[in-house]
Amino acid sequence: MSGPVQPYPLHGSIEAEDAKEILRKAIRTNRQARSERLRKEAAAAIADVVETIPEVAAATCVATYAARPAEPGTTEMLERLSARGVRVLLPVLGAGLQRDWAVYDGPADLQVRAPGRPPEPGTPPLGAEAIAQADVVVAPALAVDSRGVRLGQGGGWYDRALEHLRPGTKVVAVVFPEEVYDASDRPLPVESHDKTVDAVATPLGWRWLP
Repeated sequence: MSGPVQPYPLHGSIEAEDAKEILRKAIRTNRQARSERLRKEAAAAIADVVETIPEVAAATCVATYAARPAEPGTTEMLERLSARGVRVLLPVLGAGLQRDWAVYDGPADLQVRAPGRPPEPGTPPLGAEAIAQADVVVAPALAVDSRGVRLGQGGGWYDRALEHLRPGTKVVAVVFPEEVYDASDRPLPVESHDKTVDAVATPLGWRWLP
């Protein structure tokens, strides 16, 4: 039985911004088709995989995310990090592209504050510069290619947030297996402001990039 197809509805000469939107739509449609059972299995596997990343295993502070329903799940990962005594920072989305972070305080504290937004913690906001406390970042993505190019949700929130990282801090993108692209065959569209990632993690394993 074959696995999920890899969406790549790009052909000919398309501007990077337009190509990103075409890909985002295709990948989101693919994600919505994944059953709840498969999503739960993937979330448990992601927690297992992320724990094996040396930078995560050694971290005392991790900046990561609380997943939306169709995204690779992070609830199990968040709980394991917290149980280990790791300080976990999650995004708080302000108006426009305002960036902020707050400390994870358990699943009961997470609230969806507006349609389409990820769950956010209710603990006090720490400011955009708080990501500099992180020893490693485990970031959401719609896709990643073998160059480390990351396709985000649009809007550039993470590209701007990562500007505050301490030099040398690794960024790991989390996606489903079919969302890892071979740049020699299916490169992701990229623009000058896009921040690349250092590694990719899926339910099947993780690896450094490029």
